[in-house]
Amino acid sequence: MSIHAATLSVGPEPVALADARWVRYTLVGLTLAIITLFLILPLATVLIEAFSKGWRVYSASITHPDTLSAIGLTLLTAAICVPLTTFFGVCAAWAVARFDFRGKSLLLTLIDLPFSVSPVIAGLIYVLMFGAQGWFGPLLEAYDIKIVFAIPGIILATLFVTFPFVARELIPMMQEMGHEEEEAALSLGASGWQMFFKITLPNIKWGLLYGVLLCNARAMGEFGAVSVVSGHIRGLTNTLPLHVEITYNEYDFVGAFASASLLAALAVVTLVVKSYLEWRQYQERQAANRA
Repeated sequence: MSIHAATLSVGPEPVALADARWVRYTLVGLTLAIITLFLILPLATVLIEAFSKGWRVYSASITHPDTLSAIGLTLLTAAICVPLTTFFGVCAAWAVARFDFRGKSLLLTLIDLPFSVSPVIAGLIYVLMFGAQGWFGPLLEAYDIKIVFAIPGIILATLFVTFPFVARELIPMMQEMGHEEEEAALSLGASGWQMFFKITLPNIKWGLLYGVLLCNARAMGEFGAVSVVSGHIRGLTNTLPLHVEITYNEYDFVGAFASASLLAALAVVTLVVKSYLEWRQYQERQAANRA
């Protein structure tokens, strides 16, 4: 055994390691090629087409009233959906990670449901429920309440597709964290809110921020579900992704790519912040291990 080990250590590089290096370089090169083809080139194309006729045309496209209305509706939808999704995610993660109860597996299944249901189907469900010919359509019409083809329908559809993100980030983190520190705080006389803000929240803050970040990106970029319930009314129910589709179909390519550049910028910012949060979380874990 020792002779064999010595034989392996002699020479520039063992054969197994040489094979591993060859495989590693091949996989890295293939990954970079795929990233370039499917991520970098499309983003570069969006920017090139957006500025193809100069900054003045780009600025005019961005400041067009329909574009500004789409941006405002997109921001409004995210501003409503992200806090609601965050609140639900924290509550769901707390219930799943801290308590055992009947229907726990059903709750987890329901949380994952939007991941398995097509967003278009989700939008269609709301149309069947709240549309003019839907279950609640006559009742809503009697009170002149508009949900489908109006802002409430867009918010409901966005909530459906975004609500798993925060919960799915926090549930495994809180299960791994355990509840010894929280029990110790309660035994020392801390209230429930004090325990949450002093113990639980600092331990889950990076996962919470990560989930909020993903939720916000999905809320601003959602197309399928929102497209079904919006009605595509210019200046009223068009979010930014829908506005990109409409302007492109009308052969306003600069306007379409100018609006798309805003979504592309959001994607880049999301990736940068995501990497930063992962780095900070890694640094805290390293510091805790050294301590």
